[in-house]
Amino acid sequence: MEYLYLKSLHIIFITTWFAGLFYIIRLFIYYKEAEGKPEIEQQILLKQYKLMIKRLWYIITWPSAVLATIFAVCLLILQPAWIKMPWMHIKLTFVVALFAYHWSCQIMYNQIEKGYLKYSSFALRIWNEVATIILFACVFLVVLKNSIGWIFGTIGIIGVSVLLMLGIKLYKNIRKKKSWDTN
Repeated sequence: MEYLYLKSLHIIFITTWFAGLFYIIRLFIYYKEAEGKPEIEQQILLKQYKLMIKRLWYIITWPSAVLATIFAVCLLILQPAWIKMPWMHIKLTFVVALFAYHWSCQIMYNQIEKGYLKYSSFALRIWNEVATIILFACVFLVVLKNSIGWIFGTIGIIGVSVLLMLGIKLYKNIRKKKSWDTN
């Protein structure tokens, strides 16, 4: 019974952690695009985005990451056999990638706190998809578990990654064309 409660809490905090990671990058994009606005509009927007970013980062994203990790460790303690399974090794590799992604967002957050963000809005849009790929990978690995399933899941992740990148490139071209048409 405690296993099911821990699993439920782990899923809830994984969901809120990813929600925070998805939205934080969107806010970084808005922040970056606000830098190009006229002075008065820029000041208002940057101040508001900084506040929104800080609240999201420290009230939702970081606590969710910590709680998801605590509940994951508890689950592994209750199910120690998982540690020996190949799918879990791959999943934990993606979890390490998720922590690296989270840390990269922290670096961007720190830059914004200092009043700049060195990444373009296009680069941020691409970076936003990395969390999507990690989410797909982890879900496929947990659900499919067997060797054939995770192999096809991995191929699927690569396919989704390619489609996401093509979609971003298409979106960039459409935006560029629209801005060209309005000028």
